[in-house]
Amino acid sequence: MEVILQEEDAGKWVYRGEGAANLVLAYTGSFPTFIGKVMRIRKAPRSGAEVMTMRSPSALTAHERLLWKDVHELISSPDNEIANQHFVHHVMKPLLGSKFVDAGMLVGVTREFLESIEKKVIYQRPAWRVDNALVDMHRDSVLLLSDHSLFTHGNLGSSPCISVEIKPKWGFLPLSRYISEETAVKRTITRFQMHQVLKLQQGEISLLSEYNPLDLFSGSKEITFKAIKDLFTSPQNNFRVFMNGSLIFGGLGGGAENTNICIAKAFEDALESVIQSDDGLRTENLLTLVTEAVQTSGVVDRLLEVQKLDNVDIEGAIHAYYDVSHQQCMVCSQLNAEQQKRYTSLHSASLDESLRIVKDFLVAATAKDCSFMICFRPRKEGDTGSVCDNVYLQSTNQTFEFKVYFIDLDLKRMSKMEEYYELDKKIVSCYKEMSKMDHGRDL
Repeated sequence: MEVILQEEDAGKWVYRGEGAANLVLAYTGSFPTFIGKVMRIRKAPRSGAEVMTMRSPSALTAHERLLWKDVHELISSPDNEIANQHFVHHVMKPLLGSKFVDAGMLVGVTREFLESIEKKVIYQRPAWRVDNALVDMHRDSVLLLSDHSLFTHGNLGSSPCISVEIKPKWGFLPLSRYISEETAVKRTITRFQMHQVLKLQQGEISLLSEYNPLDLFSGSKEITFKAIKDLFTSPQNNFRVFMNGSLIFGGLGGGAENTNICIAKAFEDALESVIQSDDGLRTENLLTLVTEAVQTSGVVDRLLEVQKLDNVDIEGAIHAYYDVSHQQCMVCSQLNAEQQKRYTSLHSASLDESLRIVKDFLVAATAKDCSFMICFRPRKEGDTGSVCDNVYLQSTNQTFEFKVYFIDLDLKRMSKMEEYYELDKKIVSCYKEMSKMDHGRDL
């Protein structure tokens, strides 16, 4: 972290978007170190609850250090941002493949730089995001990553590049024997579809998405295409498209509404410089191109393998969590003796086995919540020497270079296990309640 960004440097960074935990900004200046880079800045909730955690001497709790004892760099991290970087580099990169993962580098920042960024981007951020969190002013570093919506350090040359960001969510139905009778619906309905109902009830979305994650992970080209088309129709916060690094489709810091005729027409027009086909066919061809790249790269197969490290579901993992943290199991305390028998094997497991269950659950949780970006640029005749993969779009007779990277691979915290359990119950309960009401209306 030799470079330290000062107040006057803030003007060269522009708002790109944000998630629950981070702001993302892209560089527009000329300093070589930052060209073709994006910066990720941690947020702090307005409640201030997390600020105290950031000030603690170690980024990880005692129980987390036990959990990750095999990753020395991670357990010795003095700061959450450093811990996240080591987690991506030492845990997620080997699992997902070094070709697809960029752990980034840390860059020093002053408080004045962070304050300037806060003032600069506050009016570009969705109001509800601003209400929830601001820039964390207690940071002395930020994460610098390659801008995966571009090809080579922002040097676009004469070939435009287009990139698609997809947040696929859970690609399988849990089959764990620890799932209770009350929540057995999880075995047949995807988590995404159930969560959509809760989001609709809470006013976070206005319409249910047609997207089904199982389609994206199906392995079938036709069904994968359907999934990507459904994402285009209902992008929410699961689908975005960038042209030469600038957003042309989807929401910046929050979810986007369903695609209407005007949005679809503007997007179709924006593709003219990339997709060589007649007006009205460009969007369909781009979605075909994305489908081909997803199939060719094997990116969702790798992701699914990591997601499936969770083979006990939160309803099993929560019991292991209580054993690892040496607490009375709050779940079992609410069950009768007969119901408790389902979880006896978990509570009689060795400490190492309990640690493995919790660790696998948390790693899988990262994989269930991450995104990936696919960046394309048309390949010209005679181009040689590229290290990128290629995909051929038959309908337009074009060959595209493409690269794929996973993003948002943050460490999921052990302290959130009880929240995961409560959210799971809430999602299932809401879905079952709404299903009853719909069934009643059908009658």
